[in-house]
Amino acid sequence: MIPYEIRQAILTLKQQGRPLREIGRILKVSRNTVRRVLRESEPKAPSVPCGQEEVIALLPEIYQRCKGNAVRIQEILQDEHATAVPYSTLTHLIREQELREPKRRSGIYTFGPGAEMQHDTSPHRLELGEKTLTAQCASLILAYSRLLFFQYYPAFTRFEAKAFLTEALRVFDGSCPRCTIDNTSVIIAGGSGPDALIAPQMEAFGELFGLVFIPHAIGHSDRKGRIERPFSYIEGNFLAGRTFRDWADLNARARVWCETVANAKPKRRLGMSPQAAYVMEKPHLRPLPPYIPPVTQIHYRVVDTQGYVHLDTNRYSAPERLLGKKVAVHKRPDQVLVFQGQRLVAEHARLIGQREGVQLNKAHHSDLSRGRTPKGPSPQELALQGRDPLLDRYVVELKKRSPGRGVAKLRRLLELKRSYPAEPFLAAVAQALEYGLFDLARLERLILERVAGDFFNLGDDL
Repeated sequence: MIPYEIRQAILTLKQQGRPLREIGRILKVSRNTVRRVLRESEPKAPSVPCGQEEVIALLPEIYQRCKGNAVRIQEILQDEHATAVPYSTLTHLIREQELREPKRRSGIYTFGPGAEMQHDTSPHRLELGEKTLTAQCASLILAYSRLLFFQYYPAFTRFEAKAFLTEALRVFDGSCPRCTIDNTSVIIAGGSGPDALIAPQMEAFGELFGLVFIPHAIGHSDRKGRIERPFSYIEGNFLAGRTFRDWADLNARARVWCETVANAKPKRRLGMSPQAAYVMEKPHLRPLPPYIPPVTQIHYRVVDTQGYVHLDTNRYSAPERLLGKKVAVHKRPDQVLVFQGQRLVAEHARLIGQREGVQLNKAHHSDLSRGRTPKGPSPQELALQGRDPLLDRYVVELKKRSPGRGVAKLRRLLELKRSYPAEPFLAAVAQALEYGLFDLARLERLILERVAGDFFNLGDDL
């Protein structure tokens, strides 16, 4: 490559009328080099390759129709105009015709201590419990000190947003009056940009901590550049080479990594670590309210016939006495509370990132199993056997004609034996065996026929 200074010297000497041989001798370069520099410096009229005039004429209209998508422009040129243009050539023509809006220079945003926080979320792939899944990384940063806090969730709704921001503000031990966010429907109810309508429940949440959510203009993500850059740092450093047991383990290690790595490492632009800058910013933060109510979402459920209430595809046990009754289920970030009226009747650890899970408190449900079926002779049979051979035979035959161990009929037979004298009882048993009578009601009538004169006076007193 010919240096810029040599090129300028050749052009200057040529303007003075010096011949090529003299220029080469003065600058100690070959005449061919001098000729090439002079040739390249001559202005050239832009040449359009053959067949591209038509493409250039069609480009503005097709570019607008395809909203700048070069792939669709290439397809339309082929389908509607039978013109095949290589993709690299097409993008070169688009740049040459200046159809795309030129990039604008981005500005630099400076923030005073305690002036602004920035919040955003990003999906990350990670290994959790021997599975690879996508989790939502929610993060919050103080714009001045760049103190960072982040956590992971299976999904990110307004419930998770309030739970995360509450935890983050506790870690920061204060808040800023302004929190810049993107145009997410989690916090915004309608519109976009600074004029967007914030969802009422999120607006009330902000009032509790004295902050206002301000979405940036669409396409102006640089406005919250403080929170955009750490996401790649989290993916490339915190998640790299790490696996996690469960969500609790993941978020506990994320908190430790923030304290020991992200916020402890000095930043070149700050000239110190975020933790050191936070010491200067802390007096300017708004203090937290004296009491921060727990983030709670209330659902009303009916206890099913198995003694559970359903919440987020999981089941939580409730006391058996509440079967079929309506209860209030309070969902919190780490707990599920079940209330009957104003009374707490059940408390469980919340199942996070699971489906069809069950949380059972064994005190809520009684044992439905009947246990093992008794084996061997029943107490009634033992009380009847060994007294008389006829009675023993009758017990055996009666059991053959009874379900199971025949406990019910043996109990009735034992009552007859204890209620009547032994002689008429055994006589009736012998007669019943002779005729094959095993209906205990008929056996009792046989006994009564034999004891009528002894126990009942049916003579002259009538």
